[in-house]
Amino acid sequence: MSIALPSKLAAPAATWAREVDVVVLGSGASGLAAALAMRPDRSVLVVTKDVLAAGSTAWAQGGLAAVLDPADSVEDHVRDTLEAGAGLCDEEAVRTLATEAPMAIRRLIELGAMFDPDGTGDMALTREGGHSHRRIVHAGGDQSGAEVQRTLDTAAVAAGVEILEHAFALDLVTGRNGVGRRQAAGVRVALLDEHGATTSVGVVHARAVVLATGGYGQVFASTSNPPAVTGDGLALAMRAGLAARDVEFVQFHPSVLWVGPDSRGQQALVSEAVRGEGALLFDGLGRRVMEGVHPLEDLAPRDVVAAAISRRMAEAPGGIGDHVFLDATHLGEEFYERFPSITASCRAIGIDPARDRIPVAPAAHYVCGGIPADLDGVTEMPGLYAIGEVACTGVHGANRLASNSVTEGVVAGTRLGTALAADLAEVVVSGSDAGRSFDGPLRNPAQRVEMRSVMSSHVGVARTPRGLDAAVRQLGVLASTSSIGVTGSRASWEATNMLTVAAAVATAAQTRTESRGCHRRDDQPTPRDAWLTHLDVRLTIDGAVAVTGIPHV
Repeated sequence: MSIALPSKLAAPAATWAREVDVVVLGSGASGLAAALAMRPDRSVLVVTKDVLAAGSTAWAQGGLAAVLDPADSVEDHVRDTLEAGAGLCDEEAVRTLATEAPMAIRRLIELGAMFDPDGTGDMALTREGGHSHRRIVHAGGDQSGAEVQRTLDTAAVAAGVEILEHAFALDLVTGRNGVGRRQAAGVRVALLDEHGATTSVGVVHARAVVLATGGYGQVFASTSNPPAVTGDGLALAMRAGLAARDVEFVQFHPSVLWVGPDSRGQQALVSEAVRGEGALLFDGLGRRVMEGVHPLEDLAPRDVVAAAISRRMAEAPGGIGDHVFLDATHLGEEFYERFPSITASCRAIGIDPARDRIPVAPAAHYVCGGIPADLDGVTEMPGLYAIGEVACTGVHGANRLASNSVTEGVVAGTRLGTALAADLAEVVVSGSDAGRSFDGPLRNPAQRVEMRSVMSSHVGVARTPRGLDAAVRQLGVLASTSSIGVTGSRASWEATNMLTVAAAVATAAQTRTESRGCHRRDDQPTPRDAWLTHLDVRLTIDGAVAVTGIPHV
């Protein structure tokens, strides 16, 4: 069954307008780093559908990867990242990230970030899966993202960045530039009340639109992502005609706290840094999960560990088929100080991590694909930029190396902000339809339950041809279901965006007939050289999902 998706989100006509130099959609590390780097040269409006710190950045536990140890090197960081990326990284982008990462850390410290010290007064460094050296800086033990978010929130507001909270970015506004090319000219925005209902719709006109909206973990039934992470920026870009690249590569974090068979939505993360401090994975019979699987064993790249856990759970050793156990008891009560957030989450379900093994299972965590862009945020459309998790820069390839994400967000955001402070695209007049009302089908928010179940059941860690076919078919049924009576609100717009993204992910996964990085198929368990290529998914004029980049195999 083909999937028919809307080309615009239904919403009332605009009743107000704003004009700024740059509008940034999203308030995580990448968006705020960009906004901060543009001030005071540009007027900047940050639009967020929730509050300033509601995205994924504040939840990042592990830390930020950067070469800060004299025994480490940029070349080692590059090699580790390329190894994790399974052949689909852009080496130039990876090298830029590894080179500029230490400067990003120093910039955050200048802005007031307080990273944990070691016993000598230097920054403490830990090691995570796939890294050959200790190169992860952290704050508050396992509250690194919260410290980065706090630092950038404070600095951006102090620098005069305007923040528009409870505002939902609906669709891109475009015009034609001097050479006749379609160019971003702003965005339609709906203002929301405390219940997510629409109070008004307006148009923010801007010479640059920056997408920094994060990933789409909430498309899955179980995820480490907060509720706001629903793929809005990627869906917006697809409706504007841009591609979604490499979206089949969804990283499932190996160790998310398992709280019971009926758990849904955001789950507490058990940071990879716990394994970096020597914790080991065991199955229900007390056997090591990673022994003999990979040379790095429990510190193997995330895709390897998640796949190994998934295989072991399928065997249901000792009758336990929905989780395994992480043993960090060797740390004793030191665990409480090193990982305070994880300690609180464990205690909430009656687990003492200093004495008990922690039940964990894989859950959707990070998306390696997104809108094709370079590390400066430049996309195929003039005036439109993408940074952070919503972008596909080639840094992560088919599987992200642990703790490269927040680092990439700060590096890319700073690079883009610096570039836009120096030069902006020409002013273009938006099309005549920019402020009019739009009709069309919106998804019933109640459909989210079935959609997320479909994605976790069929497009999770382990994928099969039959399951992927079923996912595409069932998503098509959801898309064709009547939407009579569904009106525009945060919930219905999110549900519509989520279905758009889910259709792209499932179709790309169905198309890529190999296993590589985060994408694992039981019918093709190994990588195939012919598939050392990127898949682009676009919406056709009639709202169908079309894939390009398919090799002749």
